[in-house]
Amino acid sequence: MEKRSELKNVVIVSGMSGSGKSTALRVFEDMGFFCVDGLPARMAPALIELFFSSPSKDYPGLAMGMDLRQPDFAGQWREVLQDMEKLSVRPTILFTDSSDQVLLRRYATTRRPHPLATGNLGLEAALDREREILEPIRNQADLVVDTSHYSVHDLRRVIQDKWASIASQSQGMRVHLISFGFKYGAPAEADTVMDLRFLPNPYFVEDLRPLSGQDEAIARYVLDGEPGREYLKRLLEFLDFTVPLYAREGRYRLTMAFGCTGGRHRSVAVTEAVLAHLRACGYTVSVEHRHFSLG
Repeated sequence: MEKRSELKNVVIVSGMSGSGKSTALRVFEDMGFFCVDGLPARMAPALIELFFSSPSKDYPGLAMGMDLRQPDFAGQWREVLQDMEKLSVRPTILFTDSSDQVLLRRYATTRRPHPLATGNLGLEAALDREREILEPIRNQADLVVDTSHYSVHDLRRVIQDKWASIASQSQGMRVHLISFGFKYGAPAEADTVMDLRFLPNPYFVEDLRPLSGQDEAIARYVLDGEPGREYLKRLLEFLDFTVPLYAREGRYRLTMAFGCTGGRHRSVAVTEAVLAHLRACGYTVSVEHRHFSLG
């Protein structure tokens, strides 16, 4: 049981409605946590027991979103903390907040009803009542994040910094590489697209045409001479500079596409070289040769 509390891998996410609680929970989901939103407070201890008693090695932790969509939330909260203490679990509490002015503007933009707003209780009064109910939870929070002037990316970075030790145990940012042929169309999901049609084309060499960029002969033809050798050197230097910057921005997936005419020779050879380099640098990399059999 001590190991559970030491790891602090049980997280409760709560906060003012409209302040980014659901966004924060999605960050934990991207970090690999098992996440449940809108959980009735009294169900939390049972879920924790189930989480630790079942095979959960694939998850670095459990994150539970709790809010005002349940009656007597404040009363249940006290009971839940006592039940967790009996389980030797001390959850880490994240509370998201925003100024009333910002919350009013967000509700006006989304046109969604506040959970406490009724015919007799307007939005401003509902916010006041919500703050009153959630005050005990806010006072006990390990981290209070005021999202009034935060973008989604800002909130993501704050959470990553707080749970850096846990995040480092997961796979971090994943890089997905795609080789493709321009004559079949560039991948719509790519964050960056590199056009390799300036490199020497093995297609016009009869002995090389049946091979692919995964064959050593093609890799040598494309990358051992110029401009291939110099291009690959500069490309890898460019990736060494930019990929860490993408990771620092809180990205969980970066998709890079490399295209040639048919998607069989040049694009595959370069993609394979980039794959080997990034894996050697410690990144989690997947690869897809999209038009390999068509080129």
